[in-house]
Amino acid sequence: MSAEITESSLKIFSGSAHPDLTAEICQFLGIPTGNIEIRRFADGEAYCQILENIRGADVFVIQPTCPPADGNLMELLVMLDACKRSSAARITAVLPYYGYARQDRKDKPRVPISAKLVANLLSAAGTNRVLTMDLHKAQIQGFFDIPVDHLFAAPVIIDYCSRLAFPNLTIVSPDAGGAERARAYAKRLDADLAIIDKRRSDDGSAEVMNVVGDVTGQTCIIQDDIIDTAGTITNAARALKENGAERVLACAVHGVLSGPAIARLEAAPIDHLIITNTIPLSGDRARCSKIKVLSVARLLGQAIRSIHEETSVSSLFV
Repeated sequence: MSAEITESSLKIFSGSAHPDLTAEICQFLGIPTGNIEIRRFADGEAYCQILENIRGADVFVIQPTCPPADGNLMELLVMLDACKRSSAARITAVLPYYGYARQDRKDKPRVPISAKLVANLLSAAGTNRVLTMDLHKAQIQGFFDIPVDHLFAAPVIIDYCSRLAFPNLTIVSPDAGGAERARAYAKRLDADLAIIDKRRSDDGSAEVMNVVGDVTGQTCIIQDDIIDTAGTITNAARALKENGAERVLACAVHGVLSGPAIARLEAAPIDHLIITNTIPLSGDRARCSKIKVLSVARLLGQAIRSIHEETSVSSLFV
C-alpha cells in the first residue's frame, strides 16, 4: 500500500511562470501550494524566500521556462538554491516546458549547446531529479547526470482527438524529423500517416511544401511538439488544402505562440489548434477562438505522486 501524502512530507512550490498549473496539480493531489515569496528587485534581480519549514521534506518546484525564458530560468535556479539551503531531503525541478531544448547540438560553427548548459545549471543549483514533458529531442535526457522523468502529453491529446470522432483521419508530420512522433499518434488513433517534405525552390526564394501521402477528402491533424511562430504549421495547412484535404486541425504539446503566431493562425485554413497548458496563455493567445487548451495537471500530479511514493512512473510514459 502506498504511503499517504501529507503536507509535512511533500511540498510543492510554484514559480511565477505558471501558478495556475501548480494550483491544478495541488488540487489533484489534495495538498496546498507551498508558501513562498517571489519578487524582483528594482534592477530586475530575482528574489525568493520560502515561508515554511521544509527541512527533510520531498520538495517539487514547478516552473516552465517559457517566455521570458531567461527570467523564468533564473527564478527557478534561485528557488532551487533556496530549497537546497533550507535542508530539503530531495529537490525535484518540474519543467512542463524545457526552454532552450531546441539548442541541443552544434549545427553551426562556434555556437553553444544551450540545452546542456541549462542541464548543468539545474544540477549546480541543487536539483536531485528533473520531471519534464515532451522534450524537443529525447536525447536531452542524456545531458543530465541526475534522474530525468520524461513524460508525454500524447495520452491527453489522443484521448481528446479520439472523442472528436472525425472520419477518414490522417495524422500529418510537418517535417521529416517529426515522422516517428506522428506515426505513434496515427497508430493509437487508427489513422493514416502523411509527411510534409519541405524544401527550397531552385532559386532559393521560396519554400515548396510537398505532401507525401494521399490526403484527398481526409481530416488532417498536423502533429508537432512545439508551435512557436506558427510558420511551419500554417504553410503545411495550406499545402494539405491544396492537395485536397477536407479539413485541417493542428495539435502540439507546447504552445509558445510568439511573434506573428496568432495572426498566422487566424488567417490559416486551420479549424482548431489543440495545445496543452504546459505554457500559460495570455492576451491575444488566450482570446484566440481557434485554440483549444487541454490540461496536463493530472498527468504531472500522477508523476509527482509516484516519485514521492517511490513507485513506478513508467506507466505514464506511454
